[in-house]
Amino acid sequence: MADGGFTKLPGGSVVVALTLPRPLGEGGVRVLVHAANRQRALTRLRNLGLRAVYLRGNTAPPTPDEVTAVLHHPDGVVWRAAPDRGGELWHPMAALLRPPAPAS
Repeated sequence: MADGGFTKLPGGSVVVALTLPRPLGEGGVRVLVHAANRQRALTRLRNLGLRAVYLRGNTAPPTPDEVTAVLHHPDGVVWRAAPDRGGELWHPMAALLRPPAPAS
C-alpha cells in the first residue's frame, strides 16, 4: 500500500502526496497532485496510467515545501525520487511515465 496523505488548502482545494513504487525502475517516487478534492486528485493519477492508486489515511501528508512545489507547477502534478536524494528537483509527470531511452 502507498504511503501518503493530504492537506486541505484555505481555498478549499487539496494537495495529495503519495509515495509509490517507481513504475519503470527501482526505488520509489513521491507524487504530489493539486486538485479540487481527494477523489479528483486520485482520478488525475489514474488517468495518467497509475491505475492502482488509493489513499487510505493521512500518514504522510505533504510538507509545506511540497505544497509550494506543486502549486507553482503549471500541471499541478509533480514527482521526485523517494527518499529525497539531497536537493533533487521536482519533475513533471511525463518524465516519470516515459519509457527509459535505449542504451546505445
